This record gives sequence, structure tokens and C-alpha cells, in this order.
Amino acid sequence: MSFSLAITSDNLLKIVQPLLEVCNVVVPVLLAIVGALGAIWCITLGVKYAQASDPQEHEKAKESLKNSIIGFVLIFVLLISLQIGLGVFSNWWEGYAY
Repeated sequence: MSFSLAITSDNLLKIVQPLLEVCNVVVPVLLAIVGALGAIWCITLGVKYAQASDPQEHEKAKESLKNSIIGFVLIFVLLISLQIGLGVFSNWWEGYAY
């Protein structure tokens, strides 16, 4: 019984191509969802910040707002980096010589 683990270009293409297609569809959807949720959450925290009457509540709301903005910016940067990386990988994959 012969068992070969050799990966041919056709086999690899069958694996990589669907993954690239799925990622190209999912990443923009994730960007939209994260953007919408981030906007809603930041507005909610902004309202809490504006309504805080106690100085401790005011500082707590300010820290929460600052941390959520930093978190959402990091998520956006990572998703955009993934989108750029997928484009680079896709171009590399299409130009790869076997």
C-alpha cells in the first residue's frame, strides 16, 4: 500500500483558494459589525460620562470611554492589517511558481 503526502499545486490550490474567498467576504463584514458596535458602545459610555455627577463616577466613566476607544481602534487596526495581509498573500499566491 502506497501512501503519498506530497502536496501538489492543484491540491494546495483547492485548500488555499476557498480560504482566501471566505476571508475576503468575512473581514469587511467584521469591520462593519465592529464599527457599528463600537459606535453604539462609545455613545453609551459618552452619555454615562456626561451624566456622571459624582467625581468618582466621572473618572470611572472617562476611563471606560478611553479604554473602549483604544480597544476598538486596536480591533480596527488588526482587521485592516488582516485585509491588507490577505491581499499581499493572494498576490504572492497567484504569482508563485511551482
